[in-house]
Order: sequence, then structure tokens, then C-alpha cells
Amino acid sequence: MNSRRITPYGFFISVYNQRYMKKNSVSLLSLSIILLISLSACGQKGQEQPAATAAAATPTEEPMAVRVNGSGITIEEFQNEQLRLKDAQAITGEVLSEEEQVDLILSELVGQVLLAQSANSEGYFVDEATLQAHMDELIAQVGGSEQFMAWLQTNHYDESSFRQTLSRQLAAAWMRDKIIASVPTSTEQVHARQILVGDRATADSLYQQLQTGSDFATLANRYDALTGGELGWFPRGYLYLKAIEDAAFALNAGQYSAVIESEYGYHIVQVMERSENQPLSTEALHVLQEQAVQDWIDAQWASSTIEVLV
Repeated sequence: MNSRRITPYGFFISVYNQRYMKKNSVSLLSLSIILLISLSACGQKGQEQPAATAAAATPTEEPMAVRVNGSGITIEEFQNEQLRLKDAQAITGEVLSEEEQVDLILSELVGQVLLAQSANSEGYFVDEATLQAHMDELIAQVGGSEQFMAWLQTNHYDESSFRQTLSRQLAAAWMRDKIIASVPTSTEQVHARQILVGDRATADSLYQQLQTGSDFATLANRYDALTGGELGWFPRGYLYLKAIEDAAFALNAGQYSAVIESEYGYHIVQVMERSENQPLSTEALHVLQEQAVQDWIDAQWASSTIEVLV
């Protein structure tokens, strides 16, 4: 067994930074997953039913890449995911090392399995009729059976493996949707802006000017004429830089922080308004929903039996 720790990157999501906010991007591996789910489900249909009696085990188990609470992901599936990931990298130009590829693939597959297992434990199963309905919809959307079979071959599937993958993804999506539905649409937030400069001496000088009565908005506009340093309303867990977020939530309306150093420069943050129950923007709600799914997967990962065999 490979003892290298595989990091649970998250399910259906990856996060990158832009102006210190968490934005949404799609991991290379998840690209095909999101495509399949979006094409095949406008709303998750399936059956909530008692668990069926497990089929008799085959005499010889297929070679496994990883087992999650006893359920296996085969070497063949893992290798085909590697091929799909390499195809995606060729399109996007993103280059991952071999170790990064292995970690990403295993993390995504384990995330899917954990979500699907939980959906099953709560009584949700993708029955054959539902699965076939999604298959038929996909076939129609790509232009017919011949085109669909060509798509499967191009993307390193056969019909059997694709049906198995789609079934797992649909169950995982059902559980994902249940998790994100629990995230409230309003919460404590602050409305803040910042002054951001590239060197400490300038930042210290600006801080001294603020202490002697200079107007924060005027100074912020001097260094960011486009937005005036506007950070908008945001909840805890939204900003990419935790130090900026922590500083903002420690301030009352009208107050500003000391100079904060980050990888992007030197910040001074001012809170303009606070609210104990401010409605979340669409973007902020999506970020918190993503984080809720990530936190759920991390917790499940920590409490599950996961054997990595590659």
C-alpha cells in the first residue's frame, strides 16, 4: 500500500485566487463530471428506497487502485481517469506532475465515492430506469447512438464503465445538493474596503496619515482608482486571505486596521458597515456552499477507511 497521504481536494470544485476573493474554477478532472451531470440532470431524479441485497461477490476481485470503506475503484478506472486528465491538460495547457495527477484523481474519485455512499445510506439509489433515462438524454444531445459511442471511445469509456461512472456521479450529486441546501442564505457580514500598496514604508506612511485625520476613501482611491479598494459585503470564510478577513471582523463600522502584510503587499482595511444577518450575494453563497461540501468530505475522509493501493 502506498503510504503517501492523498489530500481531499474537493468535489466538483477547485478554488483559485483573484483579488483576494475565492472564485470558482473547474478542476481538470471535474470538467467531465460537471458536463455529465449538467447534461443529464436538470433535477436529480432517482429512487429513495431500501438498500437492495448485495450481489454475490465474484471469485476474483479486479485489481484495485483504492478502496473506500470496502468499495473498490479499479486500476482500470484509475488509468482511464489518468488518460482523461491528460486529454484535459492538453486542451487547457495546464501541466501537473505525475504525483499531482495521482493525488488529484484519487481525491476526486474518493470524494465521489464518499458522497455516493452517503446518498445510499440515506436511501437514495439511482435505479436502472432513471439511469437509462439519463443515458437516452445524453445520446439525444450528442446526436444519436453512433456519435455517443464515438464520444465514449474518445473519452476512454466503454458503455458499461460509463454507466457505472454516471450512476455514481448522480448519487454523489444528490448528496452534494443535500449538503449545499443546508447552507443559510443570510449570515453575519461586513462591508469593507482596503488600501493596498507594494512596500512597507508607503503603508506605514498611509497609516500615519489616517491617524492624523486623512480620509480613508480618498487614500483608497489614490491607490485603486477603479474600485476605491472596495471589497464589498462578505461573510466569514469568503476572502482568500484569512488575515484580511480576521482583521475586518474584529473592527466596528468606521474603524480601520493596522498594516497587514500578505503575499500581495501591505493592506489597511476599513469596515464601513456590519450586519448580523445580511443576505448573501449569489457568489458568496456559492463559495460557502462549496466550502460546506469540502468540509463534509474532509470529515468523511477522516472517519473512513481508505486504502490507497497505487
